[in-house]
Amino acid sequence: PFPEIIELNVGGQVYITRHPTLVSVPGSLLWEMFTQKNVRSLARDSKGRFFVDRDGFLFRYILDYMRDQQLVLPDHFPERSRLQREAEYFMLPELVKMLAPKLSKQNSLGDDPCQSDPEELSPNTDATRNLTSASATLPSAGAVTIGYRGSYTLGRDSQTDAKFRRVARIMVCGKTSLAKEVFGDTLNESRDPDRPPERYTSRYYLKFTFLEQAFDKLADAGFHMVACNSTGTCAFAHDQTDDRIWTSYTEYVFYR
Repeated sequence: PFPEIIELNVGGQVYITRHPTLVSVPGSLLWEMFTQKNVRSLARDSKGRFFVDRDGFLFRYILDYMRDQQLVLPDHFPERSRLQREAEYFMLPELVKMLAPKLSKQNSLGDDPCQSDPEELSPNTDATRNLTSASATLPSAGAVTIGYRGSYTLGRDSQTDAKFRRVARIMVCGKTSLAKEVFGDTLNESRDPDRPPERYTSRYYLKFTFLEQAFDKLADAGFHMVACNSTGTCAFAHDQTDDRIWTSYTEYVFYR
């Protein structure tokens, strides 16, 4: 009773796929929906699409897995635990195993808290300790976003002597601990005081107005620019002249 091409509305996100894809994993929730149930018994939205009340963004990975039973996630994927919960809901046990956190050998041996005698340790134990202590001192990973608003006046016939205005303020968005580590005393915290180090902020700004100085500090801390974007608007400065004021907002995203 089901058509070859099926439209799904998952949490407001629309997906179009083939019926064999949805029933490719026997015993899964989608397999039950589209093989064991009557087409008329399934919930639909106002446009007749089959409706599933789950996370629409994460469903793309569920659908990808249904296509070829392989898991491919983007780098630095932050919602692995949430995706595991979605896999459990859609009754995909193999996908749940792929998403489960890997236990170290020490944690998988058992619950015995006793440690081995130092004289019985293997020769590579010291090297392992050194690697562990070195990794503990590595700088924490994360992203810092730099944003600023700028404007300039452009005269008639796009004169080359456009009057630029200084950058009024450079905003900093990211985890508080990272912002303080990179910018130190040059970070103005007056707009968001007493922010815990593990929390995120979008209200900090810098005490200087030179973008190059901010870039230098981020580079010194090991950050690399991974993305940037900008948007601009235009308005006439005076009704009697052709002078135009361009205002822009730009963001640079750095990651370590």
